[in-house]
Amino acid sequence: MAFLDRISKFYDWMLTKGDPRVQNWPLMATPGPILTIVLFYLIAIRQGPKIMDGQKVMGLKMFKLCYNVGLVLLSAYMFYEFLVTSILAGYSYICQPVDYSTDPLALRMANVCWWYFFSKIIELVDTLFLILQKRSVSFLHSYHHSTMIVNWWLGVKYIAGGQSWFLAMLNTFVHVIMYSYYGLSALGPSVQKYLWWKKYLTMLQLSQFFAVVIHTGVNMTQTDCDFPQGFNYAVFLYAISLIVLFANFFQKSYCNNKEKSR
Repeated sequence: MAFLDRISKFYDWMLTKGDPRVQNWPLMATPGPILTIVLFYLIAIRQGPKIMDGQKVMGLKMFKLCYNVGLVLLSAYMFYEFLVTSILAGYSYICQPVDYSTDPLALRMANVCWWYFFSKIIELVDTLFLILQKRSVSFLHSYHHSTMIVNWWLGVKYIAGGQSWFLAMLNTFVHVIMYSYYGLSALGPSVQKYLWWKKYLTMLQLSQFFAVVIHTGVNMTQTDCDFPQGFNYAVFLYAISLIVLFANFFQKSYCNNKEKSR
């Protein structure tokens, strides 16, 4: 009981350390709702293919098209907000502490961070499409989608802005291109034959993770920078894990196939 009591006190203490500006924003009071979402997501990955076994593959052409267009627009909006707000606020690429004030630009940055977090929940629909179309859900796919929700709940809860803005800005730019690709792909074989650039999309995804490692690594050397080093270490290691997984995907998808064709 003493152990559980200590855990409870630590949990309560951690919540008190959150950014008071976001306390009453949707899904931000406690981690309960997003942990529940992640749990049901993982259950759906495991049970969904079993439920679809014997069922017809769903086309979902128009729904997928509308969904991807919506995410292109949302990603473009977030990229604009991250870029413009960071410029207006004079953000540094070397050391950028979090502005916890109620200054309009600080709140604007916190707001787009929340939208970025919420977009990661919306993007779980990517996996639903795979399941309904009876396609396999890779470890890379499920790992990336499930962890980003938790990562960015923590990001908004404790560091809405600061160094984390760079990662999100890059990712929203990549997602404008990525969901444009998916939207075009949803139009069917007549359009898919022109989508020769998927390989370069993967290369762009890899490039963003390398950029995040460099950006975070530089900040980790700034011992006088008022940004939590624990979050820097977490972002650094997470980006490396994605580099490893995406590089493995790239090799299997493009390099191995090329070797087999020789």
